[in-house]
Amino acid sequence: MAGVLASQQVQQMIADGEIVASPAITPEQVQPASLDLRLGTTAWRVRASFLAGEGRTVADRLAEFEMHRVDLSEGAVLEKGCVYVVPLMESLALPEGIQAVANAKSSTGRLDLLTRTITDGGTEFDRISAGYTGPLYAEICPRSFSVLVRPGMRLNQVRFRAGQAVLRDEELRALHAETPLVDGEAVISDGLGFSVDLKPASGTLVGYRAKPHTGVIDLDWIGHYDPAEFWEDIRTDRGQIILDPGAFYILVSREAVHIPPAYAAEMAPYLAMVGEFRVHYAGFFDPGFGHDAAGGTGSRGVLEVRCHEAPFVLEHGQVVGRLVYERMAEVPQMLYGADLKSNYQGQGLKLAKHFRA
Repeated sequence: MAGVLASQQVQQMIADGEIVASPAITPEQVQPASLDLRLGTTAWRVRASFLAGEGRTVADRLAEFEMHRVDLSEGAVLEKGCVYVVPLMESLALPEGIQAVANAKSSTGRLDLLTRTITDGGTEFDRISAGYTGPLYAEICPRSFSVLVRPGMRLNQVRFRAGQAVLRDEELRALHAETPLVDGEAVISDGLGFSVDLKPASGTLVGYRAKPHTGVIDLDWIGHYDPAEFWEDIRTDRGQIILDPGAFYILVSREAVHIPPAYAAEMAPYLAMVGEFRVHYAGFFDPGFGHDAAGGTGSRGVLEVRCHEAPFVLEHGQVVGRLVYERMAEVPQMLYGADLKSNYQGQGLKLAKHFRA
């Protein structure tokens, strides 16, 4: 059946040797609709971001762009503003008809840690063609904070798909009528639109802006860091804020999102003509996210927003992104927030898990 492969199907791919890893994949890596990928032992500091290109390998291009190598085995700092390529512990031998798409994990995106997957012969970031056999690499560019990483850390994840599974708008409307996907009116156009919340139910805190000069964040330390050392509060009682060029913001959607168990979703950027900013890339929503089947009552989407060339006024209720829903090939045997530990089920405005609440 066409659709996004569920956890049990991913486990079967591992058993069949279609996903290979050294050391072996752990149960914790398998998510309801994706597989977490682990960093290897070496990072290459490179002059620029690159794609391998048709008929070429990442190893060939590394020889071309390498500046120096960083041994990660005892932990190493990846510095803000630099670009690194790290071989991943996992590699693929996809069957024909199975393609894959990768994305940064939620906590990665909330740290403004640009992480993309590249492959041999690849001509797009995060897109892995059907039948691909070969290694996987993470391109990592810390943009707001320098980070301390170690082998085995999971910064990105990969989904596997058979065929075309994206719901058309009319299918999305029918699904929303059957089981509400948001807690209000559904704005459906090339996916489910979501807007920014700048009028909180209580108080004036609407978001956070990354400070420009901070210390290093050790990605293994959970609930450790004082948010005030890394973030400025963004407050308003007017329902609008002005985004500064080059600044990185954590905001929250006005809508509470529901992902039914038989579906998955991906956050996609909204049309460029809405303004001089973009909602960031961390964007997989697993089956069960915010859904009552997994104990949820709706979960807000956290928005990672970067402003581009000009200051831009963002107003309450402005549509800033969209969720693209896809069918699952099978209902997963585990659901987000119900069968595995979740840092973000039922969330509102929330920083990455590394910061104290």
